[in-house]
Amino acid sequence: GTVIIAEYTVETGYTILIQHENNIISVYRHAKSVLINNGDFVNTGQAIAVYGNSGVLSSGKHLHFELWNDGKSLNPENYIEF
Repeated sequence: GTVIIAEYTVETGYTILIQHENNIISVYRHAKSVLINNGDFVNTGQAIAVYGNSGVLSSGKHLHFELWNDGKSLNPENYIEF
């Protein structure tokens, strides 16, 4: 997909949003650092960030992950085999 946001916010720390096919957006928050830039194209399996504990809403080292489609949240288990 294409990186549409790779930036730091006070609330969510280092945050990445990636636009995928079928109007799906993946969201990653609270990273220690990002390894990509706005506008980059990323492939499956490519490292995009280092997980961490950034932002005031973080409660410890972790990766916050979301999937969205047309403004509605999606259950990642319906799209990704964990």
